[in-house]
Amino acid sequence: MAEPDGTGQEAEGAVRGVTGTGGEGSTEPCGELADAWAELVATARRTVADGLVVGTSGNVSVRVGDTVLVTPSGVPYDRLTPADVTGVDLEGRQVLGTLVPTSELPLHLAVHRTTDARAVVHTHAVHATAVSTLVDELPAIHYMTAALGGPVRVAAYAAYGTPELAGNTLCALDGRTGCLMRNHGTLTYGATLDQAYDRTAQLEWMCRVWLTASSVPGLTPALLSREQLAEAGERLRGYGQRR
Repeated sequence: MAEPDGTGQEAEGAVRGVTGTGGEGSTEPCGELADAWAELVATARRTVADGLVVGTSGNVSVRVGDTVLVTPSGVPYDRLTPADVTGVDLEGRQVLGTLVPTSELPLHLAVHRTTDARAVVHTHAVHATAVSTLVDELPAIHYMTAALGGPVRVAAYAAYGTPELAGNTLCALDGRTGCLMRNHGTLTYGATLDQAYDRTAQLEWMCRVWLTASSVPGLTPALLSREQLAEAGERLRGYGQRR
C-alpha cells in the first residue's frame, strides 16, 4: 500500500558509500544516483502501465552502495521528478529527499539486508493476489517456476507496513527470488530493476495460467515434478546472451 507512514527528514547532502550525490544545497541527484532514480521511476510507471498496480499501490526500491532509493508514499508515479528522489540507509534513516518513503519500507529493507537483492518490486497484481487467497504455494504449472528458485510460496498475512509482514515475506522467500503475499500481492527481487520486474511479470503470468487452467470444469491441470523443475533450472542458467 502507499498510505503515509511517518514524517520525512531533511536530506543530509552528500551520501556516504555512493557516487553522484549533489552535496550541500542540492535538490537533485546526479551521476550514479540520478541514473538509479530515473530507472526506479521508469519501473514504477511500468507497473501501472502493465496493470500490475492501481494508482500508487505497490512500490519499488533499488540499492546504490549503502543507500536504498524507494518510491515515496502516495505520490502518483507520473508526477515524480529528479527532485523527488527519496533514499534511506539500511537502517531506514532518510538520507535523500523530503518526501515520506513508501509505507512498505520495512519490507524492502528486510529484503535488502537479508538477501543479495539490488532491486525489489512489490505489486498488487490481480491474478497473483487472487491465487494468494486460494493456496499456500503456487502449483508448478510452468517451467518458469524454476526461474524463481522453485515452487512459489505464499507469505502469511500481516498488516501492510509492519515488521510482521516483512518477517513473513522473508520466510516465504527462503531459497526463492519471489513470493506471493496472502490477500496482498507479490514481491520479487533481483540484481537489477529489469530482472526484478521481469520476475514479477513472470509470476503474475504463471498465476493467470494456473487460474485459467483450474477453471475448466472436470479437468485438473498437469503439474511439473520437482525433477522436471530441476532440469528446467539447469537449462535456464545458460539462457540468454553471454557477455
